[in-house]
Amino acid sequence: MNYNKAKLNDLLFEVLRTALAIIIAVGIVVVIIAFISGDPLDALKTLFLGPFASKRRIGNIIELAIPLTFCGLAISLTFRARAINLVSDGAFYSGAMATAICALVLVDLPPMAVVVISLIVGTIVGGILGAIPAVMKIKFGSMELVTSLMLNYVMSSIVRHYLTEFRDSKKMALETTDWNPAIILPRIIDGTRIHAGIFILLVCIVAVSIFMFKSKGGYALRMTGTNKDFAHYSGIPVTKVLVGAQVAGAALAGLGGSTEILGMYSSFKWTISPRYGFDGVIIATLARNNPIMVPFAALFLSYIRIGADILNRSSDISLEIVSIIQATIILLIASSAFLGNLKQKSLEKATIQSEPAEKGGAKA
Repeated sequence: MNYNKAKLNDLLFEVLRTALAIIIAVGIVVVIIAFISGDPLDALKTLFLGPFASKRRIGNIIELAIPLTFCGLAISLTFRARAINLVSDGAFYSGAMATAICALVLVDLPPMAVVVISLIVGTIVGGILGAIPAVMKIKFGSMELVTSLMLNYVMSSIVRHYLTEFRDSKKMALETTDWNPAIILPRIIDGTRIHAGIFILLVCIVAVSIFMFKSKGGYALRMTGTNKDFAHYSGIPVTKVLVGAQVAGAALAGLGGSTEILGMYSSFKWTISPRYGFDGVIIATLARNNPIMVPFAALFLSYIRIGADILNRSSDISLEIVSIIQATIILLIASSAFLGNLKQKSLEKATIQSEPAEKGGAKA
């Protein structure tokens, strides 16, 4: 009972900490807008209520949240094992390009077969990229943080190379030929671009959550992330768990890229990475690496970004206002000292309250 109560207290504390971080960040933005805007009330109304002004804008929030959630899940899975592998950005970008190549090459296959193969190929490409930093650390002792960041730059150049190879010379912009419209994921809500990829995402959220909290593999992953030495002496194959987490995380990012390119576009036109992989770090931090909370964190970030974009187009406020919110939230949540005294006092209070009960139980 005491263990369950402690877990509940920890959960409530993290929720409180995250909520306060968000409130403080939003408060800072409100103050900044009040000083720099000619009409601060209208600017704040646009920022916070603008995303809900129409069905189309609400759709924009969900559309953006889909790739953000994929990358948030990818980072959460990796970070839960305490592996600092940031190749998810390159995996998302490369998975999208691999899917585009499949869509352009496999023209003789039925559309459904092309969709399935393209999604699988994008997932595999992402998983391979996730394995590279993990294996390099095992074989050569290199830091996965450094190798994964460098790998993102390598894959960015490779993707641009293939973009040039498959470029449609009839188009003014640098983009590929349009693929068969029949393989584009169908829209599920009229008046928006919300596509069937959201169902793939929901399956991934449920699968990762079940794996994380209801399976032996998930227990091994969480134990490895909590204490590698204890996990090792408990018989958990720590190396396999670490490699598996990084491969699975990057594979999810690759699948996210595949889903995004088939759901939102009819050709590949990203000359640079959309940086959703790095946004996944923000989302995973907000969600405390909990896959169940990842979609809510993604929706929040998407909501703020859509609001800032609307504000930027309708006023003199810069789009970088979002960066202030993101940075403040991350700084506060990542700081173990933020509300640390409150947590310490709650632990001391819980300990004092449990002592009489334990003594009473011993006498009985």
